Amino acid sequence: MNRFFGILLTAMICFVALGQFVQVITRYVLEIPVMGLEESLLYPTMWLYMLGAVNASRENTHIRANVLEIFLKTKTAHTVLAIIGEVCSLVVGCWLTYWAWDFIKYSHRVWKESPTLYIPTFYVDVALLLGLIAMMLYTFGHLIQHIKQLKQPTESPS
Repeated sequence: MNRFFGILLTAMICFVALGQFVQVITRYVLEIPVMGLEESLLYPTMWLYMLGAVNASRENTHIRANVLEIFLKTKTAHTVLAIIGEVCSLVVGCWLTYWAWDFIKYSHRVWKESPTLYIPTFYVDVALLLGLIAMMLYTFGHLIQHIKQLKQPTESPS
């Protein structure tokens, strides 16, 4: 799974970078803009963004500002802080997932299309919902791991 995510994310970022490079060269050097290129890059860009966030959730490597950890001395206190953080993430994430579900229903009903190529944007919007669901599943898994750590007996220093 790690290898698959790595290859997928690398391929998508290369595709988006190549598309932007072509856009810059054609628009500013050749002064011949490629119509619709930005719209066609909308799909891989949004999916790249959401899959990158899912990957960070999977690896538990999201950027955090854990200032309280400086003041906490014990491993148990760090674990309790991690549990509080995971619960807060779950609450906010589930709330956002609920909003994303409403947005997907709206997007399906309206069936927006891009202005130049008439690409349906519904499938771009789905990335938001699927990404949030996956992030919440990983967050829940990390919460369970922290609770298990808290239940484990701590080793006393010899």
